[in-house]
Amino acid sequence: MMSVIHRLAAGWLVDHLSFINQCGYEICDSFAYPGDATLDTSVTSAGDYHATSTFAATSSSRDGPIPGPGHVIETEGKAAKTRYVFREEFFDVSEPHRAVAPEKRLCQGCPEVSLKEVKANSSREEHQEGTKSGVGDSVDIARKKRKRKCVFNQGELDAFEYHSKVRKLICEGTLHLVQEGLKSGFLHCTTAELSCRKNIVPEHIGCGLAELCEMAKQFPAVNESDHQAVRVLGDETSVPDQDLLSCVTENSSNYAKIVVLMGQKYLVPPKSSFLLSDISCLQPLLNYQKKYDVIVIDPPWENKSVKRSNRYSYLSSWQIKQIPVPALAAPNCLVVTWVTNRQKHLRFVKDELYPHWSVKTLAEWHWVKITKAGEFVLPLDSLHKKPYEVLVLGRVQGDIKEVLRKSEDVLPVPEHKLIVSVPCSLHSHKPPLTAVLAEFIKSDVECLELFARNLQPGWTSWGNEVLKFQHIDYFTLLQNEN
Repeated sequence: MMSVIHRLAAGWLVDHLSFINQCGYEICDSFAYPGDATLDTSVTSAGDYHATSTFAATSSSRDGPIPGPGHVIETEGKAAKTRYVFREEFFDVSEPHRAVAPEKRLCQGCPEVSLKEVKANSSREEHQEGTKSGVGDSVDIARKKRKRKCVFNQGELDAFEYHSKVRKLICEGTLHLVQEGLKSGFLHCTTAELSCRKNIVPEHIGCGLAELCEMAKQFPAVNESDHQAVRVLGDETSVPDQDLLSCVTENSSNYAKIVVLMGQKYLVPPKSSFLLSDISCLQPLLNYQKKYDVIVIDPPWENKSVKRSNRYSYLSSWQIKQIPVPALAAPNCLVVTWVTNRQKHLRFVKDELYPHWSVKTLAEWHWVKITKAGEFVLPLDSLHKKPYEVLVLGRVQGDIKEVLRKSEDVLPVPEHKLIVSVPCSLHSHKPPLTAVLAEFIKSDVECLELFARNLQPGWTSWGNEVLKFQHIDYFTLLQNEN
């Protein structure tokens, strides 16, 4: 399952959409139906076709409507197979969010930029923001901006200092990877060649998973000795909602399964497992009794934007430190934490969080977001949002002999690498790390993602929105030949 399009010394150009679609979202059913029958059913797992579906598919096809999510095309006497693919329009990022001046285009290099120029760019962006908002709004914005008069707070100055250190690495490394992408045809330099579709990104697909996890705290307490630690999805197994919220659910088969939660359908890729729960209900993950060689963490960091939007709940630094990483980590476990561009959070991870977990910081990598034409999705020197995010990599420190044994045949983690990709337009849908981490870990390892919003084959995923991007509405159904 290789999502890497090009690999250079600077890092990797990654195809996120291809990775999702290679995960194996094919559902196999051994039952035979009368010839050429088209069934519209509510599926709990690969073989549970009983209740009639009232669930309507959202069509994403340019050539007309697609079959509903429950449709199965069947030939008499043969096993039914249906395949789903992630909707392509969620990766249709053709132009930067804000226009980049022609002289600053990525393909023309990366000249050094002074703080004075950054301030000028910032003022220009603020003006553009104001003009987009309408007359009344722009007057209010203008007043606020005038009042501020480009006085930078300490956090912004810290961010600029950090940016000035990593800017050249990011710019030059991205340039080389983009050039390779353009040569191979993966990227297209002119937007004329790109799709001009304007698709509305659905924000509220599925049931409120986080709210459901909050409600689950009111469920009657389960007797630990009587309760199973894992629920394996079978061909004819209907999974009660409470089981999905109180133990690890595992798909150990070679095919995808569909689970129904609060009447909504979610696709579970093969060889994956998950726990849908609140941070206060992590015990089932510990009961699963697995030790992980890779732990990827994407904490809901506290920031002003999150507070304003109320998009999701955030955790304090103290709460993040309580995550039982030492109890979940195998010796020499590689820990990867996604960090926002706030220097406060970066310092916290390196100076407090990792030492607290006995993790030694090894590297800082960057995920760089580009368009299909190879441009940064945002101006590189914007003071507000950057076209990159930080990953801090470290290893759990333990018994020296065990560490040496575990590190055989594994390359040391480089201090800096870039992961360059066209981002998903769905908020916080991070690129896959499986392929880029492969050379730094042994094969057949146990991998865990904390605060996940989607599932991956070969991984255990946990979070209070762990099934969010597995909702069937994010996928298109294809007809498979048997």
